[in-house]
Amino acid sequence: MMPRTVIRGGLVITAAEETHADVLIEDEKIVALAASDSECARGWTADRTLDATGKYVIPGGVDPHTHMEMPFGGTFAADTFETGTRAAAWGGTTTIVDFAIQTKGHALREGLDAWHLKASGNCAIDYGFHMILSDVDQGSLKEMDLLVEEGVCSFKLFMAYPGVFYSDDGQILRAMQRGAANGGLIMMHAENGIAIDVLVEQALAEGRTDPRYHGEVRKALLESEATHRAIQLARVAGAPLYVVHVSAEEAVAELTQARDKGLPVFGETCPQYLFLSTDNLAEPDFEGAKYVCSTPLRPREHQAALWRGLRTNDLQVVSTDHCPFCFTGQKELGRGDFSKIPNGMPGVEHRMDLLHQAVVDGHISRRRWIEIACATPARMFGLYPKKGTIAPGADADVVIYDPAAEQTLSVETHHMNVDYSAYEGKQITGQVQTVLSRGTTVIDQREYTGRAGHGRYVPRATCQYLS
Repeated sequence: MMPRTVIRGGLVITAAEETHADVLIEDEKIVALAASDSECARGWTADRTLDATGKYVIPGGVDPHTHMEMPFGGTFAADTFETGTRAAAWGGTTTIVDFAIQTKGHALREGLDAWHLKASGNCAIDYGFHMILSDVDQGSLKEMDLLVEEGVCSFKLFMAYPGVFYSDDGQILRAMQRGAANGGLIMMHAENGIAIDVLVEQALAEGRTDPRYHGEVRKALLESEATHRAIQLARVAGAPLYVVHVSAEEAVAELTQARDKGLPVFGETCPQYLFLSTDNLAEPDFEGAKYVCSTPLRPREHQAALWRGLRTNDLQVVSTDHCPFCFTGQKELGRGDFSKIPNGMPGVEHRMDLLHQAVVDGHISRRRWIEIACATPARMFGLYPKKGTIAPGADADVVIYDPAAEQTLSVETHHMNVDYSAYEGKQITGQVQTVLSRGTTVIDQREYTGRAGHGRYVPRATCQYLS
């Protein structure tokens, strides 16, 4: 039997409310909440008491967009499921949903099995999978039905990366029609990859090879055009749509317009778009390569539209798109040719803290912080109320968070398996103190006490915003 745990004296924050309450945990679950000064709470006995006085008690974060061990451009993302989920735990994230990849010419099942092998027995926290469709044909469309039945209920398609992941409009429409029929949610990387490839070719021919040109050729208009096209295809198919890593003001406008019509269209953004910009891509001596990801970082003036979208619920989720490549030996593959820089940035460890900084800075409220980082991702991907909230019956994924602690983000102190920090030297207020995953302490007063293999695979239900 697991120890019976009581967390006393904290401010419990969920997407719905803030309340001074004690939390009782038994057998991996939250079993009760009671006002801290109540007779009920005072009567609880426990094997272990955690003091959260002066702290927040929040649900563990749900990061629905990570790429552990992902193959890209002749190399692999630097974080394994072991190192990546450990880093996630350090940052207060207790569930990730990673992307299994179908290889062209192979079955979805083959790709999913390969990712199960990578993750099984290696994760410090719980995990689920989305499926990347690289090859939309009659076989993979049929397989979508089977995957939904077993809890892989979301499918990512790419309008970018011709020759690698790219699907044309006909393939996208077929996959959306299938999703409309089987309850699967289509996730879209919305950039016009065909047009981008022309601009890449032209830039390189003109000798524009530095990392900053990665951002210049992947134009905001080509993100908004693809977002618009994805929305119209989803309307034709009668399907819901989730647009990943939205970075541009013009793309937010497309989502806003669709949602104003009442369409089941959703969008996520990521901390890098909220806190970084093309100024980083332009850093000298090839340092800008550290910030190459797709969609790319945008000029700083796009950030206001992203924050506004998060406040108005035209953007619902903040994920990380965690896909780290080391500067030495990986990002360097693109010296002299920005198109060969592996696309992706590290971030799984810092999402909860950066969003708390957004609370401190006045961009969002505390409850909205929990909503976009915990509750909505859990609902969007069929994990709620098991994940994403603090309520009786929920998994005891709980973070004790110190809102007053000050920290400086740095490669010297982070736990991700990558040789640089995208936020090097950034000072933020707020820090994770203690993390429970299904009632087991994985971070104890800033000490790692977790282990590979504690994390379990979690089959998911369909999107809970559509029922």
